[in-house]
Amino acid sequence: MRFGIDRLLAEPALRAPLAGRRVALLAHPASVTQGLEHSLDALAACADLTLTAAFGPQHGLRGDKQDNMVESPDFADPVHGIPVFSLYGEVRRPTDAMMQTFDVLLVDLQDLGCRIYTFITTLRYVLEAAARHGKSVWVLDRPNPAGRPVEGLTLRPGWESFVGAGPMPMRHGLTLGELGHWFIGTLKLDVDYRVVEMEGWRPDAAPGFGWPLGERTWVNPSPNAPNLWMARAYAGTVMLEGATLSEGRGTTRPLELFGAPDVDARGVVAEMRSLAPQWLRGCTLRDCWFEPTFHKHMGRLCNGVQIHTEDAGYDHRAFRPWRLQALAFKAIRRLHPDYPLWRDFPYEYELGKLAIDVINGGPALREWVDDPAASPADLEALAAPDEQAWEAERRGCLLY
Repeated sequence: MRFGIDRLLAEPALRAPLAGRRVALLAHPASVTQGLEHSLDALAACADLTLTAAFGPQHGLRGDKQDNMVESPDFADPVHGIPVFSLYGEVRRPTDAMMQTFDVLLVDLQDLGCRIYTFITTLRYVLEAAARHGKSVWVLDRPNPAGRPVEGLTLRPGWESFVGAGPMPMRHGLTLGELGHWFIGTLKLDVDYRVVEMEGWRPDAAPGFGWPLGERTWVNPSPNAPNLWMARAYAGTVMLEGATLSEGRGTTRPLELFGAPDVDARGVVAEMRSLAPQWLRGCTLRDCWFEPTFHKHMGRLCNGVQIHTEDAGYDHRAFRPWRLQALAFKAIRRLHPDYPLWRDFPYEYELGKLAIDVINGGPALREWVDDPAASPADLEALAAPDEQAWEAERRGCLLY
């Protein structure tokens, strides 16, 4: 199969509309060609393109920032001599001055298929800016490694944030190019928009179910996204960023596991199986021990659970990471009613709101966890209508 960047490089006819226009690129470390050349370098080598600027999202164009809420500066690219503007530094939205440096913005970002991943919000912001300034936006499309399944509560009005770009569920099942169409339709933007589509993407095909395993190399789109297995679990494990439990940052398997020094992992899994065994399907849970070298519980031995989706036990349609992680929270709350589960800090600069609520686009998930009378059926009754509505809403945006 071929990604959008590979098609643009290989097909001069696709590039023809860019002739005589100033071109900018929005990219990150996973913005590479099939031969693993960074897209910035590959595009700069095209004699028929005039590259005048580049932009980096959260974690930077070259992936220089390890943790969340660590900003990247603007800089001059030492190889190509063009300005590189940070969209996760002094600003989150491109300024008027930045928008004057190009005519067409190429967006080549590897997404993870999860609402919380900030590259989605950055796409929205550049589309809005392009509409105001009369600029063109082309998305060089890439796979959604989590595939087509949909899961989670829809973000509620008033809960928009840099990790919540709009009313979609946690696991949206769209590519970035498709999301661009959804943003334009939802926000009623008048913008010149084009998707350079992939060729041969089969999101329902084994073994990758969204990612072309064996065909393309995985390059971390952000520092703690080391492999496909993380991407599969991420729509659930990202909620750990709003909890006191470790999500495995500071280990070699971040966002595939959860735990803490005072957690009895076997007891938690047993309680999960007792509450909602149907929510544990499609993966294998293994109790384990780990010691984070940085971040939460640094240097302390944690008992935890690893979510395995890399073996023959993985069932793409059955696996529900958002429900699984919600169930883990519920099990801990039932076993230890007074456990200090929720972190209280300004997550992604949102003040006065609990991080877990910002992540979930509203308080409903946390309230379900903390309500002793609430059952898995109650959360199912909240989530299922949202998921069904999104399945219908996104249908007109599907390109593959």
